[in-house]
Amino acid sequence: MAAKIEEIRTTGTLKEMNDLLQETPEGVLEMFRIKGIGPKKVRQIWLELNITDTRELLLACENGEVARLKGFGEKTQEAIKTNLQFLQANSSKLRMEKGEELAQQLLDVLETNLPDSAIQIVGDIRRKNEIVESIQLLVGHSKPWEVQQVINGLPFMQQAEKISSPFVWRGKMEGKSIPFEVQISSPENFVNQQFIYSASPKHLAQKSLLKIAQKEPLASEEIIYQTAGIPYIIPEMREGTFEFDWIQQHSNDELVTWDSLKGILHNHSTYSDGKHTLEEMATYCRDLGFEYLGIADHSKTAIYARGLYEDRVDQQHAEIDRLNLKLSTPEKPFKILKGIESDILGDGSLDYSEEVLKSFDYIVASVHQSLKMTEEKAMSRLIKAIENPYTTILGHPTGRLLLSRAGYPVNHQWMIDACAANGVVIEINASPYRLDLDWRWIQYALEKGVKLSINPDAHEKDGYFDMHYGVAVARKAD
Repeated sequence: MAAKIEEIRTTGTLKEMNDLLQETPEGVLEMFRIKGIGPKKVRQIWLELNITDTRELLLACENGEVARLKGFGEKTQEAIKTNLQFLQANSSKLRMEKGEELAQQLLDVLETNLPDSAIQIVGDIRRKNEIVESIQLLVGHSKPWEVQQVINGLPFMQQAEKISSPFVWRGKMEGKSIPFEVQISSPENFVNQQFIYSASPKHLAQKSLLKIAQKEPLASEEIIYQTAGIPYIIPEMREGTFEFDWIQQHSNDELVTWDSLKGILHNHSTYSDGKHTLEEMATYCRDLGFEYLGIADHSKTAIYARGLYEDRVDQQHAEIDRLNLKLSTPEKPFKILKGIESDILGDGSLDYSEEVLKSFDYIVASVHQSLKMTEEKAMSRLIKAIENPYTTILGHPTGRLLLSRAGYPVNHQWMIDACAANGVVIEINASPYRLDLDWRWIQYALEKGVKLSINPDAHEKDGYFDMHYGVAVARKAD
């Protein structure tokens, strides 16, 4: 083992692992994305059924072959089938941060090669949708063929000629399955087209917005709304839901921004499964200009995440006391809050005795284990945790992992009503993997007087910047 560690340290890789990867079909490695089966079951499927890709595995589930394997059975087979279908249905989609990354990559190249053109990322990404179904850019250029020539000259872009046209380049980026679309407009119509491709069809259908945008060229998107007799609506909110009512009673200045944030709650350190020490996390938080850091490492039931037993809780609290004296000054006050992310146990109770629970400044209550529940079981578990007098924040309330796991079934209205009745804050988990609470329920929570906490669930210092994603989805529904 020491020799292998030294090889990784000095070369950055491990020959034995690389040799094993070479011997393993790529499709077998894809099976590790399937929730509910681990390495042993993947190996069993591969060797006993000679299945080397997920398409074959889905067929084997439909034929009942998987259920006949030792240790599997009907329930496991059905779970594999359901998770495979979920993954396949979302195979050409991306989470927000991945979509932004690819769109920015293409934008940078186009700006370099078309320096005198107006270029804008539009579609799902400009509207800050949590799931990106296609990557869309708009180019304002008087010679569409020149734009097409530039894109086709990029070695990593592959055109789908049959679905393209002189004014629309469609295709994919090498190695990516998500569709790319580059719309090309005349420079004078750029703003009009930018607006059309930055709003949902439901939004465009109201207040004659689409008709206005299809008339004469306009200098700004603000003019489109002025012509319709309504205040400007930001791209994030253009979903055709409640934004028209909201803008009549509120101002865009009221929308949350990064600068609105005063502190950062729900973060992890090396006390549990974080990458950086408590002091490193706190110092960086302070240096970013925040006034407080809430540290909420995992509780003891989360053995897989090095959850804190009582002695480690005492040790962490003592360090927090020392750091608060060290990091705070009269000129720049700063405080670390003593929190914990307590697992919501199977019966809805929290980790630790009442005496230990009392020692925390706040408690984030989250479900991490036994996620296969009926709605009745899930709600019973959540409501009991919400009613616990020590619960401060309900963490990532549905347990979803975008494009990977749907989460357990939740009655959102019942859950939000319970939080309102018990004074419990609901988390908007800003990790782009979660973005949970779903933005579609934020308005209802606000109407019920429930406070919301945008939390990064940061496991390292750079994780704080996930707050940008949380702010983005909060603005969609503020």
